[in-house]
Amino acid sequence: MYACLLLKHIWYLISSRHKRGHGIHSPFVFWLVSGVFRNKISSDIVCSIEKIRKEMIADTRSLIVNDLGAGSKHMKTNSRRVSEIARYSAVPRKYGAFLSGMSAAFGKPSMLEFGTSLGISTMYLAASSPDAMVYTMEGCESTSAVAGENFTRAGFTNITQLTGSFDDLLPRIKDMDISPGLVFIDGNHRKEPLLRYFDQVVEMSGSKTVVIIDDINSNTEMAEAWTEIRNHRKVSFSVDIFRMGIVFFRKGMTRFNYVIRY
Repeated sequence: MYACLLLKHIWYLISSRHKRGHGIHSPFVFWLVSGVFRNKISSDIVCSIEKIRKEMIADTRSLIVNDLGAGSKHMKTNSRRVSEIARYSAVPRKYGAFLSGMSAAFGKPSMLEFGTSLGISTMYLAASSPDAMVYTMEGCESTSAVAGENFTRAGFTNITQLTGSFDDLLPRIKDMDISPGLVFIDGNHRKEPLLRYFDQVVEMSGSKTVVIIDDINSNTEMAEAWTEIRNHRKVSFSVDIFRMGIVFFRKGMTRFNYVIRY
C-alpha cells in the first residue's frame, strides 16, 4: 500500500503543473491557483488552531471510538488516545491553511463537513468565514465531545455539531434547506458510501458550491471514487492536489481535470 502511494505521489510530482497559476488559460482557474491556493492566511488563525493541536497531541486521555467508516491505518483498536487521533487523523497544518483559504473564498453562506474528528479542520473552516455557519457531522460521540471542548475553548460561535451516521444526518441537513458554499468530505474512506454522499451533496448544491474530498489517493476505493466523481455529469471541472480533490459545478466552464502542484 505504502509503495503504491509513493509511486502515485512521484507520478503526481512529475505530472502536476501550474504551481503559481502560470500557463493556465482559464481566468477563473488562474485566480483560484494564484489568488486562493497561494494566498497567505492570517498567522493568528494558524497559531491559535495549532496551539490546540499541540494540546491534543499531549492529551493522554483514552477514548472509545465508534468508527463508522473504513477505520484507521495507524490505530487498530477502538480504544485510542486523544494524542493518537490528533497525530494521525487530524488534517495537517498545510492543508488546514488550504481549507481556511477555500473557506474565505467560497464558504458563504454556510459550509458542510463530513467528519469532525477533534475539530482541527472544522476550526480552519470556521476561522476564515466568521459570518458563515459550519455544519459538521461526526459519527463518534467521544471524539465529537472533545471537538466541542476545543470549539468552546477557542471561542467559535459559528459551528453547529451534528453527531450520528452521515446517512442519518444528511436527511436532517436537507430538511434545513441548506445550500452550502463549501463542502468538505473527510470520513468513511470507502467507494460506495463516498459516491452515495456525493450524490446527496449534488442535490443540495448550487452552481457556485465547491466540494473538497480528502484522501483521494489513500486507497484503491478512494481513487476509483475520485475518478467517478470528477466525471460526474454535473461537475464542470476538477482540481487534483494529490491529497485532496476539488470539484466545481460552475456553468460555462470547460470540463477538465487540473493536476496542480500544491
